[in-house]
Amino acid sequence: MQATATTPSPRPATCQMFETPLIERFSRIHPASPFIFWLPVFGYAGVHAARNGLGLLAGVGLFLAGVFLWTFAEYVLHRYVFHYLGPRPWQRRMHFVLHGVHHDFPQDADRLVMPLGASIPMGAGFYLLFRLLTGPVLVDPLFIGFGIGYLIYDGTHYAIHHFRMSSRWGKWIKRHHMVHHHTGAHARWGVSSPLWDWIFGTMGDTKAEKAAP
Repeated sequence: MQATATTPSPRPATCQMFETPLIERFSRIHPASPFIFWLPVFGYAGVHAARNGLGLLAGVGLFLAGVFLWTFAEYVLHRYVFHYLGPRPWQRRMHFVLHGVHHDFPQDADRLVMPLGASIPMGAGFYLLFRLLTGPVLVDPLFIGFGIGYLIYDGTHYAIHHFRMSSRWGKWIKRHHMVHHHTGAHARWGVSSPLWDWIFGTMGDTKAEKAAP
């Protein structure tokens, strides 16, 4: 009797993380949601900064400093928080909820940007920290730059996984991220920027780039 080849079942694109339907619903987010929520917040912060009499050059400088700070925060959060895998079951569960689910289901469009339930408390925490360090006048443009850097990160991450990147930079940053996903290399923690990977020497082996899809 001749054996017939069986077609393997396609890999599911998503999974259910929580048994409670409401929590499961809020673990998913439309990719436009961070922009819809945060851009008006940053607009209000810009108006507030102008009313405080902050000069244009100082505002632009603080804005750029905020973007720069975000690139560092992105690297640190991705490398040391999202990829932290502790020995205890609750730590492994936390890792899966925070980031492991994305590596298991990288094309899940509903889990490619940070849910507002996470980004709002984090944003509030960073704002309070910046205000404590810089005062009530300088904080707004710094926070705006930091937040725009975050939105660039979210938008870049979504585009890498769901858009056909045609520009030279787009193709390069997509391959940069695919090395992180598909080669098993503990490297390339920057998503929207390779800056800190270059600084800290975590670009990985160049052979891994050739092996990435």
